[in-house]
Amino acid sequence: GLLIIMPFPSPGVLCFSELSFITEPSDITVLPKDSAVLDCLAHGQPPVTMKWLKNGVPMAASEHAQFLPNGSLYIPTVKNDRGDSDEGFYQCLSQNKYGAILSQRSRLTIASISEFLAHPVPAGVSEGSVARFWCAVAASPQATITWELNQSLLPLETDRITILPNGVLQIQKARLEDTGQYRCVATNIGNRMKSKEATLTVHQAPKSRQKPRIIAGPQNVTAAMHQTVVLECVATGNPQPIISWSRADSKPIDVYNAKVLGSGNLVLTDVKPQHSGIYLCRATTPGTRNHTLAYASLTVMVRPSIVERPESQTRPRAGTARFMCQAEGVPQPRISWLKNGQKVHLNGRIKMYNSKLVITQIIPEDDAIYQCVAESEYGMVLSLARLIVVMSEDRPSAPRNVHAETISSSAILLAWERPLYNANKVIAYSIHYMKAEGLNNEELQAVIGNDTTSYIIEDLEPARNYTFYIVAYMPMGASRMSDQVSQHTLEDVPLRTPELSLTSRNTSDIQVGWQPLPAKLSRGRVSAYRLSYRTAADPDVTAVDLPRNATEHHLDHLEPDTIYLLRIAVATRVGWCEPSAWTSHRTPRVSSSKVPAAPLLHLEPLNCTSVIARWQTAPGSVVVQGYRLSHHEEGLPEQPSVQLPALLSHYTISGLDPRTKYHVKLLAFSQLGDGYQSDQTISTPGCVSVRDHLSSVPPAPSHVTITANGSSSVVVRWSRPAFMAGKALSFSVRCTPVGTHNATAVRYLQTIKQNMTVRNLSPNTRYEFVVRLQLDQMSSPWSSVVYHQTPAAAPTQPPLAVRMTLIEDDTVLVSWREPADPLLVVTHYTLLYASQKGWLAGRWMILQRDGSNTMALLEKLEPGNIYLVKICAANQFGEGPYSSLVDVALPRASGHPHSNSIYHIDQRSMTGIIVGVCIALSCIVLCAFILINKGRSRKPSGRKMVSVLSGDGAQAGGQPPSENAEVLVPMMRPPFIDAKVRDTKQRPL
Repeated sequence: GLLIIMPFPSPGVLCFSELSFITEPSDITVLPKDSAVLDCLAHGQPPVTMKWLKNGVPMAASEHAQFLPNGSLYIPTVKNDRGDSDEGFYQCLSQNKYGAILSQRSRLTIASISEFLAHPVPAGVSEGSVARFWCAVAASPQATITWELNQSLLPLETDRITILPNGVLQIQKARLEDTGQYRCVATNIGNRMKSKEATLTVHQAPKSRQKPRIIAGPQNVTAAMHQTVVLECVATGNPQPIISWSRADSKPIDVYNAKVLGSGNLVLTDVKPQHSGIYLCRATTPGTRNHTLAYASLTVMVRPSIVERPESQTRPRAGTARFMCQAEGVPQPRISWLKNGQKVHLNGRIKMYNSKLVITQIIPEDDAIYQCVAESEYGMVLSLARLIVVMSEDRPSAPRNVHAETISSSAILLAWERPLYNANKVIAYSIHYMKAEGLNNEELQAVIGNDTTSYIIEDLEPARNYTFYIVAYMPMGASRMSDQVSQHTLEDVPLRTPELSLTSRNTSDIQVGWQPLPAKLSRGRVSAYRLSYRTAADPDVTAVDLPRNATEHHLDHLEPDTIYLLRIAVATRVGWCEPSAWTSHRTPRVSSSKVPAAPLLHLEPLNCTSVIARWQTAPGSVVVQGYRLSHHEEGLPEQPSVQLPALLSHYTISGLDPRTKYHVKLLAFSQLGDGYQSDQTISTPGCVSVRDHLSSVPPAPSHVTITANGSSSVVVRWSRPAFMAGKALSFSVRCTPVGTHNATAVRYLQTIKQNMTVRNLSPNTRYEFVVRLQLDQMSSPWSSVVYHQTPAAAPTQPPLAVRMTLIEDDTVLVSWREPADPLLVVTHYTLLYASQKGWLAGRWMILQRDGSNTMALLEKLEPGNIYLVKICAANQFGEGPYSSLVDVALPRASGHPHSNSIYHIDQRSMTGIIVGVCIALSCIVLCAFILINKGRSRKPSGRKMVSVLSGDGAQAGGQPPSENAEVLVPMMRPPFIDAKVRDTKQRPL
């Protein structure tokens, strides 16, 4: 990325401490008619004013509600009238010239105790058993519960009588003297109230052996962090059962914060999130395995806390500001934004994406203090940041002629022209883009320097339309936005496969189900599914291709009591993705309607480290005694199962790793044995907090090296992070010619190896290479750029315009032009020539010429033959392709016969020849004599034209040409005739 440092002259920009709270109001509880003070102290550049709000409505200062000089709110007499009460939520608003900020919310509570919500009810128990009373009252603050027997304080015997913190009274080993009238007394600072009385009757009964029975089991509890939680468990039986506690997830109970009160009540103090879970109470008859179970869920709520705070920013007019804010808590806090203490008004220019606030096309009125508010039922927290808007009237005009080209399924090349006005003042460009389809899509931004007018936008979703615009920045301002352009990315193979759900209805079938992939994972329109399966012992795989709209498939005629391995792959028009890992499922052993059917299992991510499993018993199933649930990470051995009670219909699997696939298996069991099993896979999402996010983003590959593999191919190698040795990774290689503006020249290549051969590169070209890795839906940053210059290649084109010109009966001039490549440097040319007979026999003669010459003479050829020639250009890296064949026909010879031919002529023929020659010579001499005599009688009137017919220069008739005769020969300039050609050795190929 490019860091642009803009020299804005704004003191205090780095700390942004122009206004902040030193003290904020906190929750208080007061008695009616008492006084109350809510403290609030702000620090900032004076003057600082302070206002107060009650339940979100501004308050006016009065005698009843006084604003103190230090900013605090003073209420001399707290009112608690039905129509006019001071009880409620209060906030202070501090303001100065930079803006306004709102404090956290504080609650003023008037101490009181309402009527009893539940009174104790009469009870009758047998001697030696357990008696229990319970009452409930609404009080603020929480009331302390004590008990009275016959209107006197109940004496506590710690080994027999227990009063739990929630007010429950337990009397173990009841005696006849415990009979009487019981009532509870609730007390706090505001009041003291007594409940109605309830009679306890203790009667004698014969002692017979009884199975353990839980008469008061634990209840589901939701508690704030640091509170004390009581999980009650009261059991009867003969003999008296022993009570023990455990967690359903098999984790140990925190012994440092837990204690047993009375005969078996579990008390957890100072609870924290790790205490959340399902707790099991087991009542067991001593010395036997007879037991009964009761269970309850504990959920610990956590106040909101901000883990990524917004940062103050300085932005020019027409720029864009982004305020980040991430919060944690249980339940997940709600995020909202304030501007100068009031709710931000969202519109087309100001938008909120999840928890991020984005302000585009900034105007002077956006200069303010912004606060991120994270709140839930268990608290509220705020964090502030300031936006400073700087302005300049001499702004550049908008970038022009913006156009976009698709490079791949995840990248688009954007190019533009510089602004028409004040282009020399531009220091950076800001590229804004967002998905064109859907509502409330987040606008993303990339900032680059002023030395380029093109940029590759990456990490886009495949098969999506995007819109783009550009803003030019100068030190004190920004241009208006350019015209918007739209472009779509290409489809790609799906990112991953759907999660499988496997169940069996009988011993020979498996019902396979899955959910359609969301668009972000399918990366295009799904065209088909491929379901593969085999037994664990047989390597032969059976594959079934299914249509694109399929979401289930039924496999039948399978073997009973056999482990089957199944996996699925999904395809788009581009191709198939990698199939999923094998998922195992065992078909049932015996087909019986007496064992429970497979539960209907549904998995849902609760957060990045927890998954909640919900299930329903199949309709018509037999009575279930309990469930067994197991889970394991993909690729790791199965873990021991957890046994769950029959009444449970959900279970939280915690302690998982983010962005990891898990296999979950669930079955129900009855008295006759284990039922049919449900198998399902699920992937945990990534964490949203900054700490987890930073730790989960994989690092970029390192040690990227480039090795040349010829002039058009290189081998790229890299190293993967050491701590990811066991994870399945894929890699992307980006190859870009340096300085290109052509989208088709940028290449993206995928592999699962740690090296890749990149082919079809242009010779003598400088490239940049970067590599990054993908883990599930997460990508690392790109590696450092590595540059490589491809070497020049052998010529790729033949010489042009090859011609053959007849010079003499046995001499031909060959000429040509250089190949069309302007960057090619030819070191030499190679000519292959042969007669037609030699060509048919494959016998070529070779002649090489220097690269600066484009002509050559072929001499001592055989007259009357047809000769063929082809030429190639060569450099230091090799020869290029040959030209097309060019031919020329040589005339037959017309000179004296060879001397040795007389030995083949008889004597009579030789005499005839001699006589004929003598007659011819006589005629020639006579004609010459006549011509000479005529020439003397007049001056010559012209020059005679004589043609050279033979290659050795002899004129017809044997006479040399006169000195005035003009000889017609081909016009050849000296540079094209090389004497060395006569010395060139001619050799066959």
